This record gives sequence, C-alpha cells and structure tokens, in this order.
Amino acid sequence: MTVADAPLMLSVSGMRGYVGQSLTPTVVARYAASFGSWLKQSLDQDVVPHVVVGRDSRPSGEMFENAAVSGLTSVGCKVTRIGIASTPGVAIMGRHLSANGGVVITASHNPIIWNGFKALRHDGVAPPPDQANLIIQRFQNDDLDYVGVEEIQPTSSNDSAAQVHVDMVLPHVDVDLIKSANLHAVVDSVHGAGGVEAKLLLDALGVKVTHLFAEPTGQFPHTPEPLKENLIELADAVKAHSADIGFAQDPDADRLALVDNNGEYIGEEYTLALCAKHLLGKGDTAAANLSTSRMIDDIAEAVGATVVRTAVGEANVAAAMQENNSVVGGEGNGGIIFSPVIHVRDSLVGMAILCEMLAKRKCKLDTIVAEIPSYSIIKDKVNLEPGMGDKIRPTMESVFSDQKIDTQDGVRVDWDNKWVHVRTSNTEPIMRIIAEAATEAEARDLINQVRQALGLS
Repeated sequence: MTVADAPLMLSVSGMRGYVGQSLTPTVVARYAASFGSWLKQSLDQDVVPHVVVGRDSRPSGEMFENAAVSGLTSVGCKVTRIGIASTPGVAIMGRHLSANGGVVITASHNPIIWNGFKALRHDGVAPPPDQANLIIQRFQNDDLDYVGVEEIQPTSSNDSAAQVHVDMVLPHVDVDLIKSANLHAVVDSVHGAGGVEAKLLLDALGVKVTHLFAEPTGQFPHTPEPLKENLIELADAVKAHSADIGFAQDPDADRLALVDNNGEYIGEEYTLALCAKHLLGKGDTAAANLSTSRMIDDIAEAVGATVVRTAVGEANVAAAMQENNSVVGGEGNGGIIFSPVIHVRDSLVGMAILCEMLAKRKCKLDTIVAEIPSYSIIKDKVNLEPGMGDKIRPTMESVFSDQKIDTQDGVRVDWDNKWVHVRTSNTEPIMRIIAEAATEAEARDLINQVRQALGLS
C-alpha cells in the first residue's frame, strides 16, 4: 500500500491512520494544534487551556505523544503528560486535575500498524459530532491559532493516573462483599495500557489474578480486538486454573470481553447486558447504540426499565445517558459506561461490577448468563469502496420499506424478533453489517439479504 492509499480516518471517534504513512508526527501535531485551537475558542478569553495527554502502549506512541504535546503547546495550551494509561484513565485524570481537555494517543483495538488521536472534553467525554466536525474543519483548513514565544506554556508530568482511576471506581462497589467471595479472575491485557490499572483494581478487591500479557510493551501477542478467535489463551487459562471469570481488555482498556467459568467465550455483547442486569431497577433508563444486542432491552423490560438507542460512538451514548440521567449504558463492543464514575467506556468499571455481581449472587457466571434470553448476533464487515456508503440508505429504505427503519446512523431495520444494522465505520475504512435473530441461520440470512441488496459478493 502506498502512502496515498493509506487511510486517515477522521470522525467523532477522533483520528486514526497507518503509522509512517497516513499518520506521521506532522499530521498528529497539526491535529493537536487544531484541537487546542478549538479548545481555546470554546473557553473564556483569559483562560489558558490545560490538556492532559496519555497514550496506549504501542511502539509508535511515544513519538506521537511528543508530536501531540508540540502541537498543543504551539497554540498556547498547558500540558500534563501522564504516560501510558487507559483511555478512561486519561479521562478520569483530566477531571481529577480540573483540566479543560484530554488527549489519548491510541488506535484502540486496531492492529499495531495503526495509531491515532482521541480528543476529550473537560468532562472526559469525546466531543459530540458537531464539536468533532469543528475540530476536523480546523485540521483540514489549517485554521490554527499559533502563539508567540511569550504565550508558550510549560509542560509537566504526573504518574498517578492508575491509582486515581482505581480510587474512582472502588467507592461504587461493595469491596468487603467482593473480598469475602474469594474470586479468581484471569486477565488478558494484550500488552496494552490497561494491565497496571486492572491489577491494582483486582488486588484492591481481593480477587486472585492470573495475568496474561500484563506488561505494557505494545507488542500484541495476538490480534488485539477482544473477539473469540483472538482469546484462545484466555479461555484455556480460565479452564486450567478453574477461575471464576476471564477478562479481556483491548489495548486502551475501554472495552471488556468475557470468558465464563467453563472457559467458554461469552463475548463482548454480554459485558453491557450483565452489568445492566446487575444495576437496572424499575424506572431506570439505560442507553445503548444501534448495533448493540437486544439482550439489554429484555433485561430492562423485565425490571420495568427502558433503553434509549443512539448512533454508534461513545460520545453519542454518553450524551444520551446525560440527557436521560442513565446509571448505565454502553456499546455491544464490550464498552460499559457507568455514570457514577465517568461517562466513558471503562473496562475497570466492568470488572468491578461483574465481581460484585458474582459475589452477591453466590453462583457461577454461566448460571447468570443462562438467565438472559439468548440471541445469535453476527458481525460482518466489508472493505469500503468509493461510493459504497452513499448506497446504504436508499437501498435499505427501498428493499425493507415495509419494516421499521432507523436512519440516525446508517440504517437499522427492525422486525418483532430480529434486526440488521448497516453503517460505515468511524474508525476503519470498512462497512459493518450486524444482524441479530433467534438463530444463527436467521441472522446469517439477514446478512445475506443486505449483501445481495447492496450488490456485494
């Protein structure tokens, strides 16, 4: 692939590209200066923007962290570096230091060739689409508010992010109850940013930890997305150690996938469903994106709660949670958001809530999973070709005109007992087709119907 062909993704999820091709230190510095310029404009004129900068463990991270700091200081921002930290850890640290914004150098679950830049507001939440678009416009137009030497601010460092993160989570679970359960968890941190924070949390909860790929080297031992085919070692270790649960983090530790006590991968969709089952009560409202399993709808209905659906993207779910005073929300990719901590997807929150659930229920995870109505969900993806995204809405609205259609993010089509969602990704040059039904055959049929309608092989 040539430099010209390498993707540079700009969206509500930030910026991602191929290291040394579409993503270079120059590109990162310019994007950071764009974010800093937007941040300055959004604050009172006499306020010096303070930005916390952290990164995941990728080998390219330090280089891009330096570029981001240069870009931010070039437009007059004060910067605090916190080093390798999870995305929720950066968000929480920004709020802890009363910063005006945050930056995470990460490409989340993408392979090592990728890296990226995720901007956060003062509340730790990624800028919503209208604000993200203003930052992107500044980047594309070189609309940068550079300052003279007299306005350049000093940078500083702070290494307390991991402990601050854990200290934010612990007050919201029953620590003594969890300690009394003598739980054993196997954790796969994929040599990402979340290993230190996960170990600190589980030690504080009295959970025995068997830790796989704990060190934040950035040399991923397997494909870093926490999917079944990538978590063979985790599943085997849970079974070999007779552990109660297996936790899989992605490289920036904002996603959490699960393996049950039998060493069976139960998946990332169950993270939000199980947390919702533990937390939701009558009258509560949860939020989830359009690509998330309907398990959460069944769980909410059973206790008299409701679910608000949003476009894909953490910022969209967070905004709906704030608007509806939701205690819990998230996405079907293993992203759990717990309002009492912060409106950011957080694998540590998921670990703590699920340990509390196991301790309170005093039964095995597979027993609890069996209580949730099960569906078959298939997640398909297609490389995005020019013009493909423009065909989604008119084609889907024509082919499925007699069904319930939601167009707030691509197109989702709903029947009484199944659904299919088609959209272009915010973070990769692909189109996603996700279908859920009572059986795998029905879900696969929906995928095939969409592929046929869009002229895909």
